[in-house]
Amino acid sequence: MLFSLTNPEIAIMMMGVFLFAVLLGFPIAFTLLAMGVGFGYYAYYDPSQMEHLFDNRIFTLLVSNTYTIMDNNVLTAVPLFLFMGYLVERAGIVSRLFFAIRLASHKLPASMAVAALVTCALFSTATGIIGAVVTLMGLLAWPAMIRAGYDKKFASGVICSGGCLGILIPPSIMLIVYAVIAQLSPLRLFAAAIFPGLMLAGLYIIYVVVLAYFKPELAPKPKEEDIPPRAEIIREVMVSFLPLFSLIILVLGTILAGLATPAEAAAVGAFGAIVLSVFYKTLKWKNFKESVFLTAKTTAMIMWLFVGSWTFASVFSYLGGHEVFEHFFKSMDLQPWQFLVITQIIIFLLGWPLEWTEILIIFVPIFLPLVEFFGVNPYFFAMLIALNLQTSFLTPPMAMSAYYLKGVQSKNVELLDIFKGIMPFLLIVIFAMFLMYMFPGIALWLPEALFAN
Repeated sequence: MLFSLTNPEIAIMMMGVFLFAVLLGFPIAFTLLAMGVGFGYYAYYDPSQMEHLFDNRIFTLLVSNTYTIMDNNVLTAVPLFLFMGYLVERAGIVSRLFFAIRLASHKLPASMAVAALVTCALFSTATGIIGAVVTLMGLLAWPAMIRAGYDKKFASGVICSGGCLGILIPPSIMLIVYAVIAQLSPLRLFAAAIFPGLMLAGLYIIYVVVLAYFKPELAPKPKEEDIPPRAEIIREVMVSFLPLFSLIILVLGTILAGLATPAEAAAVGAFGAIVLSVFYKTLKWKNFKESVFLTAKTTAMIMWLFVGSWTFASVFSYLGGHEVFEHFFKSMDLQPWQFLVITQIIIFLLGWPLEWTEILIIFVPIFLPLVEFFGVNPYFFAMLIALNLQTSFLTPPMAMSAYYLKGVQSKNVELLDIFKGIMPFLLIVIFAMFLMYMFPGIALWLPEALFAN
């Protein structure tokens, strides 16, 4: 029966088998590899040129893709940014930062929630690791808010949504991955993501402040006796905020000014994280060793995801799978705005069962050839996807940020309460996408201003 199907039909079956395997819980990278090699063996099968079992072009393609990924200069930034993030996480810098911002914002409604969101945004610029941010803030800020009388659902929504900002705010690992997949400039992607990232963080902060103003029982104000003198607050902010902020400005500034490539800036950031650890006297061999191990582990996962996805995509395209989707969209005679709405709805729905890695590596390449056809700016399209991918962490039943928080606070909060707390922030993400669609300059002004020539 397999041989009676046309190649495009086999490509669609290949996609269906992959989704079924992922939903069963098989590892994504190796599922991609298995699908790519298995269906690729059929696609490239030529009995007239086969002298033995492994004499098939799929194995040459697999080796070629592996070498290409490992030799990619842009992806060199991935392990360096990961190391920077893991070291900052283990150096105790974030806890001091949260405490300092919490004191500085004590006059605002929901001051601890504001401090948590600002800390998440700043920490996100030091690491694009969503799980690390949510987990750390779940251990650090969530218990502090609960002890201060905050509503559990409200506090959970703040931590889960703020922890996802790392997927959008540069230097995001997701943006580096997207740059390689779409063959776009990572510098322009970083520049395009700055204002959308700040806008989303700002909308979160406005929401929690306004909600706490009208419903103070959700986020009680701190007691006056718990607030130290202003001089001590200023000193704490100077010591905790300025060093990390300076490192962030150094890394992003050198990238956006064109003084360094992302890989070179990431190397500076990794070295700066070591210097900060020395400055705060938290550089210990155990922390350094754990950071190196986690960096190697996460980098290996990302690289094998690339190898598997490129092999899968190559075979899928060879069988005519991409042509099926292109023909489908082109035959609908859509306007550009209709194309954007349909693709974003598809990606939003995919966020229910899948994580951002599967969505980005498997499904986004299907839409990329259509971006030029419909006359959509590729960087604008990338920012819509970057905002939309926030929902893959916030949409039940696979809202991974909720599971990260549940994992560290398993006895203190129910998963359903976390989901309820996330919902308003999910609507804010959708509103942010609408704002960016109505005002494309939010994403496009800065890269055009910096890189017009």
